[in-house]
Amino acid sequence: MENITIKKIGVLTSGGDAPGMNAAIRAVVRAGFYYNLEVFGIYRGYEGMINNDIRKMDSRSIAHVLERGGTFLKSARSEEFKTPEGRKKAYDNLKSNGIDALVVIGGDGSLTGAHLFYKEYGIPAVGLPGTIDNDLFGTDLTIGFDTACNTAIQAIDKIRDTATSHDRLFFIEVMGRDAGFIAINAGIGSAAAAILIPEKKMPVEMLLERLKNREKAKKESNIVIVAEGGKSGGATEIAEKVRKILPTYDIKVTILGHLQRGGAPSAFDRTLASKLGVSAVEGLLHGKYDVMVGVINNKIVFTPIKRAIVDDKKVDEDELRIANILST
Repeated sequence: MENITIKKIGVLTSGGDAPGMNAAIRAVVRAGFYYNLEVFGIYRGYEGMINNDIRKMDSRSIAHVLERGGTFLKSARSEEFKTPEGRKKAYDNLKSNGIDALVVIGGDGSLTGAHLFYKEYGIPAVGLPGTIDNDLFGTDLTIGFDTACNTAIQAIDKIRDTATSHDRLFFIEVMGRDAGFIAINAGIGSAAAAILIPEKKMPVEMLLERLKNREKAKKESNIVIVAEGGKSGGATEIAEKVRKILPTYDIKVTILGHLQRGGAPSAFDRTLASKLGVSAVEGLLHGKYDVMVGVINNKIVFTPIKRAIVDDKKVDEDELRIANILST
């Protein structure tokens, strides 16, 4: 598609919220003003696009949002947008507002929507990787991942206090769905006895052997980190298997859940989101459409959205090796 003249852009957040989304929105709005563009906030993601919940942004719209968690534009999943009729409504609303291009902040589902919309209606779009899971190809880190890891480690540190006081074995489930990035980083940062992730299956026998070795070494506490989508099962399921074999252990389960999504974004996430937000606007102005902006080796890169959502992002084998060494 030929480059089009862009005067008005819309920005939305979609899917699960992630710390740093507000910083990204702020950067898109400020960059838009810098380049003499009008910027419109689309509330509640694609659902808001269908319902015409679209409002023009000004400086007051983004005041004091940098340090806030969540997303002030709100987020919602839209079943209607998955239909041709829903997307036609969304397109008509964009046109009625004069919006020429989109910046979409979210995970693979959100970027899939932007890609499909571009194919059907030719609306230029740049995606920003906003997900705590860190599972998008085309960027080393996603917006919200660093904060989620910090939150998980802080919670695990507190749990370790009671684990040590009572000689307990804790199974702690962290988010990650089909990706073990949070589990690996939280495990390394919290001195976990073992880390169970979706990408690698750890037989219960291997876990038991590790726990017994730590018992012989007179370790005062044992923390096992489990990614929620692990091939070995969730934290509750694994804990039950271990309890049947080691009935003398005082076993507890903690599921951190949505605790990991909230809270003020870390300095890293604020900076990352701000860089990506500005780059998204500049990318649109330079004719980069249907792409996701990311950072690889500290450099801004643009990856076709189709690759970002289809290609697998592999866990770092060196990080896994380091985690195993440190848990012995």
